[in-house]
Amino acid sequence: MRKFINKPQDVARETVEGFLAVHGDRFEAIPGTLAVRRRRLRDKVAVVSGGGSGHEPVWLEYIGTGFADAVCQGDVFAAPDPHSIAQAAKAVERGRGILFVYGNYSGDRLNFDLAAELLAEEGHRVRTVRVADDVAAAPPGRARDRRGIAGGYFVAKAAGAAAEAGLPLDVVHDVAARVADATRSMGVASGAGTVPGTGEPTFDLPEGHLEIGMGMHGEAGVRRAAMMTADDTVDEMLERILADRPVPDGDSVSVLVNGLGATTRAELLIIARRARHRLTRLGLTIHTLHLGNYATSQEMHGFSLTVSATPRELREYYDAPAWASFLTGTKEVSGA
Repeated sequence: MRKFINKPQDVARETVEGFLAVHGDRFEAIPGTLAVRRRRLRDKVAVVSGGGSGHEPVWLEYIGTGFADAVCQGDVFAAPDPHSIAQAAKAVERGRGILFVYGNYSGDRLNFDLAAELLAEEGHRVRTVRVADDVAAAPPGRARDRRGIAGGYFVAKAAGAAAEAGLPLDVVHDVAARVADATRSMGVASGAGTVPGTGEPTFDLPEGHLEIGMGMHGEAGVRRAAMMTADDTVDEMLERILADRPVPDGDSVSVLVNGLGATTRAELLIIARRARHRLTRLGLTIHTLHLGNYATSQEMHGFSLTVSATPRELREYYDAPAWASFLTGTKEVSGA
């Protein structure tokens, strides 16, 4: 075992405990669950997100001012149970409705939908936005079957910003859904991560090769290839992303360069340099460019690229000041 953990079955719980050990002034545990909530809640739509542990900072740290009000995690790479999700939602609901935002994986869909049914039976209004940004997961005709990866950052931030602005539930849902529809991502890896306790890689990859389009849990990509340069890899990924969701010449896009856990910051900077160069040459304006670990897969070596079309009428939600524990180099606001 090459991980600094205790018992494998305690990883998810102790991860939450560690988060609260650092940020307990802003957040608190919801008893009986792997969920946390903001300590200081406003009278607004409640935004609730979650998913499997092991991908931190998503979703555990996607909480704070301008993000979620509560986050409910499951075990490593496993969906949270519906009763815990419902309990988390009720802990932050203030009579203005609840918006669920989460990645489009089968277990998450099932359990969040069951939670929504439980809440509806008690009279709560619930809307849902699923993040399905991975262009490699399914063709355009089956876009609803796509999994969510790092593009959830833009969706979560837009939902949080709209809720902080005091907008009603249907409008918050519409803003988040529009950003989700405008967002496309793709990942690539040259080395797998391992699930704590198993000691086995999430996928097998010959030395000197990379997996193009793999998923956050090691799902197979669109093809395998001999290791390529950073520039060639970025070019192929952007070609696939923009073919799936074309952006007209002259329009603005927001870009996310995301490390998957073991990728060095130097590599990510080299990748970001090429992404800006290519997108600018294609006639697009870079509205924002984010870089760092936003959605990881244990110690997977690789990265994902996200391009989110950013029309003028949505920019206020991309640009709204926000605070979350993992953010660096962005506008921050006090309080949580």
